Amino acid sequence: MLPCIRNKNGLTCNAFLCVIGQTDQVTSAPGPWSAPRADGPVRARVEIPGSKSLTNRALVLAALADGPSRLEQPLRARDTELMIDALRTLGVTVDDADPVWTVTPGPFRGGVVDTGLAGTVMRFVPPVAALADAAVTFDGDDRARDRPMWTLIEALRQAGVTVDDAGRGRLPFTVRGSGSVAGGKVEIDASVSSQFVSALLLAGARYEKGIEIVHTGERGIVSAPHIEMTVAQLRQAGVEVSQPTPTSWLVGPGPITARDMVVEPDLSNAAPFLAAARATGGAVTVPGWPASTTQPGDALRSLLADMGGEVELDGGELTVRGTGSISPMDADLRDVTELVTVLAALAALADGPSKLSGLAHMRGHETDRLTALRTEINRLGGEVTQTADALHIVPKPLHGDVWRAYADHRMATAGAVLGLVVDGVQVDDIATTSKTLPDFPGLWSRMLAG
Repeated sequence: MLPCIRNKNGLTCNAFLCVIGQTDQVTSAPGPWSAPRADGPVRARVEIPGSKSLTNRALVLAALADGPSRLEQPLRARDTELMIDALRTLGVTVDDADPVWTVTPGPFRGGVVDTGLAGTVMRFVPPVAALADAAVTFDGDDRARDRPMWTLIEALRQAGVTVDDAGRGRLPFTVRGSGSVAGGKVEIDASVSSQFVSALLLAGARYEKGIEIVHTGERGIVSAPHIEMTVAQLRQAGVEVSQPTPTSWLVGPGPITARDMVVEPDLSNAAPFLAAARATGGAVTVPGWPASTTQPGDALRSLLADMGGEVELDGGELTVRGTGSISPMDADLRDVTELVTVLAALAALADGPSKLSGLAHMRGHETDRLTALRTEINRLGGEVTQTADALHIVPKPLHGDVWRAYADHRMATAGAVLGLVVDGVQVDDIATTSKTLPDFPGLWSRMLAG
């Protein structure tokens, strides 16, 4: 059964039913999910679905390629469904009826794109829409209208694209495509999101002059591994990409080669499951872990080891073992902020105070994650203070209460981790995990069953 999917109009569920809870309980209305308490050390083997970041990048490159491409083991979740729908709106054919998806480019056309709350859709698709022969309007969930878009809108204007946004710098806005884009040099501030750089890189080869991106912000670039992921995929598709300086990128004009791609498991989505081993003193194994990858989630190996866990990668299987205690951490996490919510949950259970820094840009994610983490951990009895770019977490005895997800999938899974060892934790919106994990409650329940 497919999980609930949240959209602008509320919740859409398979056959009007949602799967919630540990025993596949079915209900006709959304409600708090009682995070199951672990009876003892969690010992399980958990297979993680494909990477959302890799799937959506592959879909965009396939839409821009010189022929049909095939994607093996892609992720089917709300964010990737939104990407497929967006590309279909532009005239791309996506055959996703089989496990292997086939993407066939077509002449780009105008239309209306629903971005939902997917950052990759609202940021990766507008540079593609600029190649359409008509206007393309972008809008999304209510929270999506709060997410910063000015950097991308201004960059497209520098590249010769007309964008109507009524001066808001946010959704909704309209890209008025003319069938081609001049491209050339654009200057942007990439300190808010690396997705602005990736968005321009992905489409740049199809621009008449290519694209040259120069980061001009006073603060450093965030989530740099995601840019490295984009560059690697472009090179595999035959695109010439160079980095003249640490803060600039150059893509030459030319074709994007159609290809077949096998999508790696989403290593960031492995975070709550591996954290379960640390929280309960158990052992969790994730198969299919690549020996070499551009996914930022690979940092879990070192981060969980730093927090006192035993971490072993052997034969493509990553195993994390708990030792009965959790060490505090003091780390700059600006490059791996998708891991912060789960790491913060572990820090709330640690043996001493932790400091998680480099997080200022997390205020512009699905929700203001700094404020959300402080509010929710403190609601359970914790002690968290926040500064402009950091969280200071002092472990305290925790108690049950409602853990609010703020329509943020990573907030929801952090609440599930705390619920393993704290009685009475209820996540108010577990369905939001369908953004990147199609059946998180089912995976969580099977993990606890061993």
